[in-house]
Amino acid sequence: MNYDTISVIGLGYIGLPTAAVIASRRKQVIGVDINQHAVDTINRGDIHIVEPELDIVVHAAVKEGYLRAATRPEPADAFLIAVPTPFKAENGNDHVPDLSYIESASKAVAQVLKAGDLVILESTSPVGATEQMAAWMAEARPDLTFPQTHGEASDIRIAHCPERVLPGHVVRELVENDRVIGGMTAKCSAAATALYQIFVEGECITTTARTAEMAKLTENSFRDVNIAFANELSIICDKIDISVWELIRLANRHPRVNILQPGPGVGGHCIAVDPWFIVSETPDEARLIRTAREVNDGKPQWVNEKVHQAVGKLLTANSNKTAKDVSIACFGLAFKPDIDDLRESPALKIVEKLASSHPGQMLIVEPNIKSLPASLKQKAELYPVGKAIENADILLLLVDHRDFKGVGAELLKEKVVLDTRGIW
Repeated sequence: MNYDTISVIGLGYIGLPTAAVIASRRKQVIGVDINQHAVDTINRGDIHIVEPELDIVVHAAVKEGYLRAATRPEPADAFLIAVPTPFKAENGNDHVPDLSYIESASKAVAQVLKAGDLVILESTSPVGATEQMAAWMAEARPDLTFPQTHGEASDIRIAHCPERVLPGHVVRELVENDRVIGGMTAKCSAAATALYQIFVEGECITTTARTAEMAKLTENSFRDVNIAFANELSIICDKIDISVWELIRLANRHPRVNILQPGPGVGGHCIAVDPWFIVSETPDEARLIRTAREVNDGKPQWVNEKVHQAVGKLLTANSNKTAKDVSIACFGLAFKPDIDDLRESPALKIVEKLASSHPGQMLIVEPNIKSLPASLKQKAELYPVGKAIENADILLLLVDHRDFKGVGAELLKEKVVLDTRGIW
């Protein structure tokens, strides 16, 4: 199967690296995004996100003429849709999957489809989303046939292939990781496999579209449950005066125990989101998955309460001070170490709530961004590590960035330290 021109719809943290890696294999790639700034940046050979090695790959692909960006889909042989799948509120439920981005992308792509084309949904989605995407396309293009009505004989091939990469290692993992490929028919799976084999060195494993969708949700729900166990342990240990870090270290010496590390919550657009897709489809059955989500979603509030308790203790020890005199330095806003991604970040939620309730000075240390998000600009200031430690009364570590790991113990003396990641 020949794919001379490949289009990637959505040029964010997954779409752009995917487009660049395919283009590096000397395939013509058209990246599509509704963000004009992103399109212009990419067409200059630059990038609008932070991801190691990506700038080099994009620059080379654009310079050599294999990658360009546009704001509307153009004809191609294959289309990879990698757009957001956030939540929406509906009937009192704040965690209903919002497929509007997939709907818009699929209807836009449908306008340029021709017989023989392949469409792959890469966006992490609730079970059945790939079939829904195919239905939207069929409605927009009644002159073409699709797998849901014509099976193996359809004009258009449809598949689901979720990404399984780690931010900060995306370029490498896109190539090295195995891929689960779920076609709506066996020929759809074969067509999608042929495309991924252009750049994937890992194994391409085929299954059904629904199973591929559920596989990604299951992987992240498994991790979420494990993190919830660690987070719950940290709350229990705090109450009974035990070091959770020592406890986990000791428990993990058992040959069949591997407890993860607790933190301020769970963030990102995968682990914090995907389990809710399972809950939304099977609310009565997904009891453990729901409970894990509630534990992890509740951890930021627990951290906020610990900070307010620390402020109270400082004021008790210094009766001449008020809360306005207490300065708090928050270390990290990203949802995980050494990236700039603030999506679904528990650290950001914690800092936003503190900034809205604490009357004193708020110092923010986030070495991976150049300016604070709009929600904090009027309430806090961005500081370098050393200056924040020097000027703050309370040090709240939220993300274990490498910049923070080298902070010596002598700098932390006479400071109130709240460490949610166990590195200080």
